[in-house]
Amino acid sequence: MPTAPRACADKPVRRWFITGASSGLGRALTAYALDRGDHVTATVRRPAALDGLRDSHGDRLTVELLDVTHPGQVEEVIARTLAAGPVDIVVNNAGYAVMGAAEEMTVEQVRHQLETLLVAPLLITRSFLAPMREQGGGRVIQISSLGGQAALAASSAYHAAKWGLEGYSESVSHEVAGFGIHLTVVQPGATRTGFGSAVRYTDETAAYRDTPVGEMRRWVATADDSVFTGDPAKLAAAIYETTRQAVPPLRLTLGADAYEAVHEALTGRIAALEAQQSVAASVGFAD
Repeated sequence: MPTAPRACADKPVRRWFITGASSGLGRALTAYALDRGDHVTATVRRPAALDGLRDSHGDRLTVELLDVTHPGQVEEVIARTLAAGPVDIVVNNAGYAVMGAAEEMTVEQVRHQLETLLVAPLLITRSFLAPMREQGGGRVIQISSLGGQAALAASSAYHAAKWGLEGYSESVSHEVAGFGIHLTVVQPGATRTGFGSAVRYTDETAAYRDTPVGEMRRWVATADDSVFTGDPAKLAAAIYETTRQAVPPLRLTLGADAYEAVHEALTGRIAALEAQQSVAASVGFAD
């Protein structure tokens, strides 16, 4: 028999585990949870990045150095975190993007993109499921993007990872709902997090320079803050609010640009599917 679900939303003080907390949305969410009295284990690549929060919040913040693409490090950090007490909310946030044509991407670039954005969240999520099940519930927040539903040129490996993360999370949500564990996939739009400055580029080939790939590379390389309209603090507040809901949404789309892109992608796919209704029905056995 499953353990009776424990609503972590009702706990006065909750414990979080957040990856990629050095800056951007991860840091904003860490600060938001701390400001509301919760405890946070924040993983970073640059430990000094959270010195200010550690000074303000003391032992309610634990900072762990972690490269999420190293499974051994992940296991050690999670083991230490769970040894300190049960974790109520896990946020898989660490990430970056490789930009360029699919054929320009090296094997190493593809693998590292998938290891960071797909394999690491998968392994981290899996590691927390049994403890959450045994304690009667928990929340897993997967930071996807509008690119988890709408695909653009020049980011094929990124989209492969985000679409994979969304499918994985939806499948797992069916497996664990009876244990009081809820997954939410967050789909932000362009957010002012410095994400653009962290983009890694392939070596450009002349064949793609004047194609949608080249256009996208140049747009991202020259974009200023005015195109990144999402406020990380407001995104953090919206995400935090879902953790207080008894039944949070499976997907949370944040940003007017994200809503428009995802809406267009979904309605386009529905229209294409409906146009194939007759041929879909035609391939069955007559009897």
